[in-house]
Amino acid sequence: MSVITLTTDFGIKDHYVGSVKGALFNELENVNIVDVSHNISPFNIVEAAYIVENSYKNFPEGSIHIIGVDSEKTIEQSHLVIKLDNHFFICANNGIMSLLASKINPEKIIEINIHNDKVTTFSVIDVFVKIAAHIYRGGSIDLVGNQIFKLKELYNLNPILNEKSNEISGNVIYVDNYDNVVTNISKKTFIEFGKSRSFEINARNYIFKEIVSSYGNAIRFDIKKENRKEIGKKIALFNKSNYLELSIYKSNPETFGGAASLFGLDYRDVITIKFN
Repeated sequence: MSVITLTTDFGIKDHYVGSVKGALFNELENVNIVDVSHNISPFNIVEAAYIVENSYKNFPEGSIHIIGVDSEKTIEQSHLVIKLDNHFFICANNGIMSLLASKINPEKIIEINIHNDKVTTFSVIDVFVKIAAHIYRGGSIDLVGNQIFKLKELYNLNPILNEKSNEISGNVIYVDNYDNVVTNISKKTFIEFGKSRSFEINARNYIFKEIVSSYGNAIRFDIKKENRKEIGKKIALFNKSNYLELSIYKSNPETFGGAASLFGLDYRDVITIKFN
């Protein structure tokens, strides 16, 4: 049985998420709905792409993913249903899927047109839910619009590689619940450009000279616990998604503070890696 996931910037204060689920239950019996996240920063397409990219692979093939971020249809922005990696994605053509499609080519891109004569202020309910229900019932995506072959692309999201100065310049693309800072510098880019050279990671004048393989590997477990310096230790590592992440061991953003707040970093701020 398929799963329908929801990723939105609706938050949880208002009725929007409940309304979307109610509309799905009206369309389908015994539907499996999974909330991925409703706390995407408003209209933050890059953050939404990061969440979707790193969650959809854990769902069964054939799952349907509704992305309600910057989802309104305009003259310049259509609605899409995309089959990619044996999953279905329903969203606006706002650049979000170009980030996933840069790594895996879509099997099919359909520009939705069955609602062209309908005026709506809530596209997720009035359009995306209908399309998701159609797919969930086994309907072909070819019936909801016309095939296109190009997605709107987002630019300036890749790190800059400067051979002359031996430097990678990246950006913060996500700050998680623990205040960990995720950059757009991938492990692959780091290895290929760095060529095993020594390096310094500069994050607003905080310097890292090593990258550990896991959070636990940053701690000296061969030292008695009372003598270790654990809480507050600055860590650089490649996370499960293979992006460079800066964190503070067992930080609590509500009390001690996390990497983003202590380093003074936010979305799109620059992180550099200088190789020697």
